[in-house]
Amino acid sequence: MIDMLGNSFLLSVIGVIQILINAYMWVIIITALISWVNPDPYNPIVQILYKLSAPAYRLVRIIPTRIGAIDLAPLIIIIILQFINILIGNISRLAL
Repeated sequence: MIDMLGNSFLLSVIGVIQILINAYMWVIIITALISWVNPDPYNPIVQILYKLSAPAYRLVRIIPTRIGAIDLAPLIIIIILQFINILIGNISRLAL
């Protein structure tokens, strides 16, 4: 009984982590799309999106991410987040 409860709790935690990763991916995608236009920097939604995505961009910008005028940082962030999401899913299947 306790083992089943532990497994369901672990699956729930992993599910929440995967949902948060997917939500953060959408934040990165929306931030990248907003960067193509000239948004109002005083808009609260734009400020929240930039504040949420800034840590990931800071980590990725350690390496050169620009090819000409194209910034590949959002693509690199999304690939890393997808890798983590798949890794967590596979580890949870192996653990149970």
